[in-house]
Amino acid sequence: MRLLLDTDLFCKLGVADLLEEAFVSLGVLASDCARLPALLHMLRRGSLPKIYGVDACKALIPVAEGLGIIGSPDADWVDRLASVQYIDPGEAHLFAIAAQQSLSVLSGDKRALRALKDVAGYADALSGRIVVLESVLILLCERMGHSEVRCRLQPLIGKDTMLSICFSEGNADPVYALTSYYKDLEAEIHPLVLWKPKQGGLL
Repeated sequence: MRLLLDTDLFCKLGVADLLEEAFVSLGVLASDCARLPALLHMLRRGSLPKIYGVDACKALIPVAEGLGIIGSPDADWVDRLASVQYIDPGEAHLFAIAAQQSLSVLSGDKRALRALKDVAGYADALSGRIVVLESVLILLCERMGHSEVRCRLQPLIGKDTMLSICFSEGNADPVYALTSYYKDLEAEIHPLVLWKPKQGGLL
């Protein structure tokens, strides 16, 4: 296991039919990845069908079933996050396991990342290991072309502000806009260090 997936980005990339391409671009296999235990329940009966549609979530169930399940982190890493506002139990689980086992984590929760930057030990443990949607989409645009990525993201336009702005019909250069979002987030969450694309995949 090398990459932990948060539920939101699993769904966004899955609904856009970009999950497999994202794995290739990041240099990982599906067998290298793991998801939260609650994902299957959330795809079947949780809030996700209301956001992404029943059929879209149903189609993602076999994909989720093919991924590993994240184990339980040590209490020490979890306890540091227990009272931190804006970090929900699912994100706390992801961050704690990633910090404990030196894994990378694909996270789309920017409020959680802003809160995480001040938690003792996490900036060092997760340095260069936090993969955000902007960096994945930059890779995908370079690999597939931004026209193809824009086309696949259409089911998400209107559901995500960043995607709606970067991939609007009037924006001829999504990569420039994605890079701007990435750099803004990078500055906001210092001393946390985001993952940057490099030859050979994940750090």
